[in-house]
Amino acid sequence: MSAVLAIIRRDLLLAVRRKSEVFTALFFFIIVVSLFPLGIGPEAALLRQIAPGILWVAALLATMLGLARLFAPDHADGTLEQMVLASAPLGLLVAGKIAAHWLTTGLPLVLLAPVLGLQFGLEADALGVLVVALLLGTPLLSLIGAIGAALTLGLRGGGLLLSLLVLPLYVPTLIFGAGAVEAHISGMGAGGHLSLLAALLALAVFFAPWAATAALRIALE
Repeated sequence: MSAVLAIIRRDLLLAVRRKSEVFTALFFFIIVVSLFPLGIGPEAALLRQIAPGILWVAALLATMLGLARLFAPDHADGTLEQMVLASAPLGLLVAGKIAAHWLTTGLPLVLLAPVLGLQFGLEADALGVLVVALLLGTPLLSLIGAIGAALTLGLRGGGLLLSLLVLPLYVPTLIFGAGAVEAHISGMGAGGHLSLLAALLALAVFFAPWAATAALRIALE
């Protein structure tokens, strides 16, 4: 676990030195979410109805902005090869990199979402459900995205291919995440959607790092 913590600490320090990459995703999320109330108008009922989908789609796209850089810099400078040769299992090191990606991309989106949700007139309880759904969903986006980033590592036009691979896999997360908030607003309860998100997250935590590891080994051969 010390190796995993070292990987997380290293990636967080690199993110601090490359603030523009982190802020790009945050500004993208803020701008996309903020444009919809301006373009649609001030009708409160309509804004509340579309808010969950808009917030979730914006969070999904903002998460994707950093996926191409998840493994590419380490591949370019030889760090990835050293990780393969390290005594610690590569799967745990990959899990550390995924955790660092979520801490620098997903967690800030979770913290910003309630503030941006106020633009749509969401009530406090709906914002609470939104935060819980994002806390379950954004790590899932990072875990699934890591598999796509590993599969497209070193390929020409990998960014476009990464989007084509990852977006269909993101659909269940988007449906259950936005559906949780919509169900709560309509009075049906968000428990079912949140339970499904938690189940998907548990499966991804177990399988995604090892799938990404296998893809990385193939890319490095």
